[in-house]
Amino acid sequence: MVANAPPDGYTLLLTGTPLTVSPSLSRAVRFDPVADFTPLGNVAVSGLALTVTQSLPVTSLEQFLAEVRANPGKLNYSSPGTGTLQHLGMELFKLQLGLDAVHVPYRGAASALTDLLTGEVQFTFLPVHSARPHVASGKLRMLAVAGTRRSSFAPDVPTLTELGYPSVDFELWYGFFGPANLPVPVARLWERELAAIIALPDVKEGLERQGLAPVYWDAPTTGARVKAEVVRWREVVERAGIKAE
Repeated sequence: MVANAPPDGYTLLLTGTPLTVSPSLSRAVRFDPVADFTPLGNVAVSGLALTVTQSLPVTSLEQFLAEVRANPGKLNYSSPGTGTLQHLGMELFKLQLGLDAVHVPYRGAASALTDLLTGEVQFTFLPVHSARPHVASGKLRMLAVAGTRRSSFAPDVPTLTELGYPSVDFELWYGFFGPANLPVPVARLWERELAAIIALPDVKEGLERQGLAPVYWDAPTTGARVKAEVVRWREVVERAGIKAE
């Protein structure tokens, strides 16, 4: 709808990582994430942490890697569904580190988390704010945060980059886009307004209550992120042989 809307600045899209993934998973997608939209700015991110069930006998990333490599094809990881960032991120992780583990897709985050808590599956990438209460209760362990910066919701958990794996840097992000060919003055107006809005204390607090970190990227940075991720996730989908459900 947004791709086909008049480029007047009155119809916008709030989306994120799925925008860059969908074209690689389905030929039925009728939009080009680069050509059909004008990036206006990113407003929030949600960090994902490599999280293991309490019954898996590891307390560090290196122990985890040793455990998976010692049991090729025997450990399972959950995701909220095929093609989600948790799925693609784990496949990227497996490809980069040469791991063999079985994907167990669920229909939504709740059941994927439930089976992680009970030990039916052994690990996953979870949003940090979702994992935190279960880590506090001793049911789960967070080993590392995917990406280049630590999460404000778990500042004591190191990043994969810090631990020596900078190529596995991904996160859920949320940005605003207009239709293609949005006039430059209109696009710049929205860019300025988004920067101002995301700096408001009540907006920051509202995002943080939902487990989101207020993070602003300007329009060029957002656009560059989209282009890079389209290429990255297409490669992961092809190399891992992922098919849409």
